[in-house]
Amino acid sequence: MPHALERVNAVKRYRLASKSAPTKKLAETPTRFHVEYMPKSEFLVIPEVSSERRKYIPIGFLSPSMLASNKLRILKDATLYHFGVLSSEMHMAWVRQVSGRLESGFQYSVKLDYNNFPWPGEPTSKQRRKVETWAKTVLDLRGELGDGRSGYLPARKSGTDKATLADLYDPLAMPPNLVKAHAELDRAVDLCYRPQPFTSERLRVEFLFELYEKITAPLVAAPRKSRR
Repeated sequence: MPHALERVNAVKRYRLASKSAPTKKLAETPTRFHVEYMPKSEFLVIPEVSSERRKYIPIGFLSPSMLASNKLRILKDATLYHFGVLSSEMHMAWVRQVSGRLESGFQYSVKLDYNNFPWPGEPTSKQRRKVETWAKTVLDLRGELGDGRSGYLPARKSGTDKATLADLYDPLAMPPNLVKAHAELDRAVDLCYRPQPFTSERLRVEFLFELYEKITAPLVAAPRKSRR
C-alpha cells in the first residue's frame, strides 16, 4: 500500500519537525493518533464549540468504535438522566452565563460549564424516570429524523431526507415534534429542582447561582480571628 505508507511517512516527518519534545517522541508511532481516548462503552459527547443561536447545544451518544476528536468533551458512563439534564433549558441557562466564547459562539468548558453546574440535589426515582423517558423520546425522534443516537450526524447524502444535527437544532427549522419533546424534557428537569415553574431566564439564573452558593459554601474556610 504505497500511498498509505507515504501518508504515514508524512506524519512521521511532520512530528519530527516539531519543536515540541512530546510531539517528536510520537514520531516513533506514526500510525497512531496524537490523542487517543476511547471509552470501552457508549459515551456522551458535548461539542466544544456551538452556535449561540441554538436553544440547546446538540449533544449525544457515541459508540466505542468511534474516535472522538479534541473538539469533543467526553462523559463516560453517562445515562439518559445525564443526557436529559445536560440537554435542558436549565443547563443552557447556566451555559449562557458562564461559558467562554469563540467569537459569539459557546466554547464549552469542562471546568466552568460542567464541573460547576449545580445539578438537582436529590430528585426522586419518579422524577428521574420522567427525565429519562423524555430524554429517550428526544433521542428516538432524532433517530427517526436523522441518524440514530450519535452526537454528530453525517452530512446529508444526496437523494435522502435524513437531517443532520445542525438541521434538527436550527432555531428557525427545528421540527415541531422535537421542539415539543424538548419542552417536556425541560419541564421534567425543572421539577427535579423545585415544584414551582421557572417563568423567565432570569429566575433560572438566580436560582442556579443561589444553589451554587449553597453547594460551595461549606468549602469556603471561615475567616480566622486575629489574636491580640
